[in-house]
Amino acid sequence: MSHDLEALEAWAGAILHRLEPTERRRFLRAFATQLRQSQARRIADQKNPDGSPFEPRKARRLRAKAGRIRRRGKMFSKIRTAKHLKVLEATESEIAVGFKGRAAAIASVSQFGQSVRIDKAPRAPIVRYAVRRLLGLTEEERQDFARRVLDQLR
Repeated sequence: MSHDLEALEAWAGAILHRLEPTERRRFLRAFATQLRQSQARRIADQKNPDGSPFEPRKARRLRAKAGRIRRRGKMFSKIRTAKHLKVLEATESEIAVGFKGRAAAIASVSQFGQSVRIDKAPRAPIVRYAVRRLLGLTEEERQDFARRVLDQLR
């Protein structure tokens, strides 16, 4: 995947270099905004960039618990909002879409499948989370970017 991004960057970079810096910044800002929205839609659909579904949450024995049983909603319902998933940077040379602060820490645990302590207590259990790729370019997003670059030449 990294090789594909480098090839896309080299191809698009040569074409976009012909634009004035303000035009290039405006173009990349518009693409970054659309990319953030498409990433949020994909996270809402619970899909990895390759189209495979997220690994489901581990089943919990809710019937064994006393009191009201709450239905668990979709994963990452708040983290995919514009408040957390942001266009971090859009200059004339690069764009960055991602998370900041605490949301970035939560997202990185799922993005890379890390092991974390579930509580601040020193004896709290350590849990290994499944890899769920929150950020990444889909083939459709790559094609859309190439189409937008070619449209910019017209």
